[in-house]
Amino acid sequence: MIRSEVLKNLIPVISDHFVVCNIGLPSQELHLMDDQPTNFYMLGTMGLSSSIGLGVALAQKQKVISIDGDGSVLTNFGTLPTIANNVADNFILLIIDNGSYGSTGDQPTYAGMKTSLTNVARACGCENVIECDAEDAVSTMQVALDSNKMTIIVCKCESGNIKVPVIEMDPVVIRDRFMRELESRNA
Repeated sequence: MIRSEVLKNLIPVISDHFVVCNIGLPSQELHLMDDQPTNFYMLGTMGLSSSIGLGVALAQKQKVISIDGDGSVLTNFGTLPTIANNVADNFILLIIDNGSYGSTGDQPTYAGMKTSLTNVARACGCENVIECDAEDAVSTMQVALDSNKMTIIVCKCESGNIKVPVIEMDPVVIRDRFMRELESRNA
């Protein structure tokens, strides 16, 4: 199972929540399959989905799911100790670990070699870290949502991409509609 299939399967479980999605193909895939104002698509900042998602979760009460990739987490390693030391029980970080930089041609990442992001997250002090196979992503996400505690999910899947159109929406529009939706649900 590749990342786009994992996302497609997760949509029924995550679509009622706020989602901050990783740059490149993950955002384009989510936009194609389930565009809505509660989705914040990263268009130009690799490695910051998890950091932005944590900040949103800390600032308000709604559940926030950050969808990140192994390559992005590897480029912003500071996010894992930051998450560990700033617990937000309304925050879930889903790291879709396909062992590659999917958006730039499937070059291998170190997570596809010797580096275990599950072990790294635990070493950083993250307390609720779960590793799952792609086939178990939906049930693992549901357990995390039901637990009401900060969770890091490392979902292992195959490398590969589908063809998707670029997101034509202006980044300011993406931000504004996301913020309006947050404000309306926190009122």
